[in-house]
Amino acid sequence: MALYRNGAFETDAWSYPADDAPIPGSGPVALPRTRYISERDALMQRADPLALVLRPGEDLAGVEGDLARFAMIVLDIPKYSDGRLYSIARLLRERWAFAGELRARGDILRDQIAFLHRVGVDSYEIAHEGTIAALQSGAIAAVRRHYQRAARNDDSIPGVR
Repeated sequence: MALYRNGAFETDAWSYPADDAPIPGSGPVALPRTRYISERDALMQRADPLALVLRPGEDLAGVEGDLARFAMIVLDIPKYSDGRLYSIARLLRERWAFAGELRARGDILRDQIAFLHRVGVDSYEIAHEGTIAALQSGAIAAVRRHYQRAARNDDSIPGVR
């Protein structure tokens, strides 16, 4: 996957250990919600940045009180047609005032970039080759007129015209 943040592609410093793999002793690590909950006590002792990965159908139950601990929350989007995590993104920004990085990860299509930005997403870890090519060539145009309120009302998406 390609990481797009602040208008450019960059190298990702975060590791995503498999559910049954050991957690690296150092460095930024992103863990699924269920694993975080089960290993919470040990993870609270880590000095390095920690991220929470939310999968479709998951909510923030059991982690609401820990949100300030996360440097990043990753919204795993395995299929472009599943929009449940858009709601979670907006709730994170508006209801829970999450100020860390909010990342969409997975099968993200080019027309979803503007919508994800409006619900508060900061970075995109993209698997879809067409979206990667469109961002590289500057072929994505921002939407300037909206009918709904949003978590973020600016239309300036870095790297998008």
